[in-house]
Amino acid sequence: MNPWQGLKGLPRGMWVLALSTLINRMGTMVMFFLALFLVQARGWTEARAATAMACYGAGALVASPFSGWFADRCGHRFTLALSLASSAAILLLIPYVHARFLLLPLIALWSGATQGYWPASMALITDLVPADRRKQAFVLHRLASNLGISLGPALGGFIAHYSFTALFWIDALTTFMGVAVLLAFVQAPAAEPAPAHPSTSGWTDRRLLLFLLALVPATMVFTQIHGALPLWVCRGLQHSTATYGLLFTFNTLLILVAEVALNHRLAHWTHGNQLALGAVFLGAGFASFAVLRSLPLLFLATAIWTLGEMVFLPASTDAVAAMAPPDRRGEYLGLYSLTWTVALTAGPWLGLLAYAAGGPVLVWGGCGLLGLLTAAGVVRYRGRVVREPLAT
Repeated sequence: MNPWQGLKGLPRGMWVLALSTLINRMGTMVMFFLALFLVQARGWTEARAATAMACYGAGALVASPFSGWFADRCGHRFTLALSLASSAAILLLIPYVHARFLLLPLIALWSGATQGYWPASMALITDLVPADRRKQAFVLHRLASNLGISLGPALGGFIAHYSFTALFWIDALTTFMGVAVLLAFVQAPAAEPAPAHPSTSGWTDRRLLLFLLALVPATMVFTQIHGALPLWVCRGLQHSTATYGLLFTFNTLLILVAEVALNHRLAHWTHGNQLALGAVFLGAGFASFAVLRSLPLLFLATAIWTLGEMVFLPASTDAVAAMAPPDRRGEYLGLYSLTWTVALTAGPWLGLLAYAAGGPVLVWGGCGLLGLLTAAGVVRYRGRVVREPLAT
């Protein structure tokens, strides 16, 4: 079977949105070098740079639910374009601002503008793509994002070597290009009739909140790529940072080669079953780092958790999109985005604490248990999350 067959039938607007995402993510460079910019170019201490990163996290936490609410009221396409354009404009300002009391709130504002992209883009996908094709549409969106993010930081490293200012400019210009493609070729979908009675808010939808809570443990496992994993690979096992980078090159290649075909084969599975399978593989992959220590076995462990990532992430997005009433898709997906922001804030911190307290056995054994915890929490959604039929 053609591994790309699962993407057949997606509407033109979805492909253009994926192209816009690819262009934008290819230029995503600043975030990976922000701390280095502050320390090296601005002369900040590491502690002050950490404060700036905390401001970035705070901006994302505030923006995630608000951006979804805003998108439902002002339009998903408009919110997406506004997020990208304002993010690009702020990027052009940052390299010319030197005062710390101005730069810290500017970084938080940039984070909020950037974070608004995710709920709006996911909600726009639900507008553009029929229900039975949405999971594959989310796969395509992830594919474009992963491909772009695999190229952007590598190019950014060369640019930052010569000029941090150029790094900000190129990131901003590619973001503006993404806006241009979006506005020129993606038409705003026709507005759906307003419901006679407003739908239940995501904040009071107990089913949604319990579902998102069940996703958190496995999501925190995945965030160890920013937490305990680099410390374990580079310091615990004495591998180089280049080796650690190769693990993610391998991860990206697996996603590019296998994710579309894998999700096409799982399209008839319910969300609960697919999420449980993905959570188990995520937990098992990270748990295996406790015993798989040689370089070839590290790649094997990476393949296991990458399999979990490929199964878990598209299904979780699609499950929340299927839960959401049409007039609250942005809000529901904003709460889903908030779940990831919380996990990215707490997961690496808790992972490093566990690593310091109990070493690899505690942190990687804990990851295995967290994966099982999510699997137990989501598998019961076998027939409740799916409001609309999946493709067979």
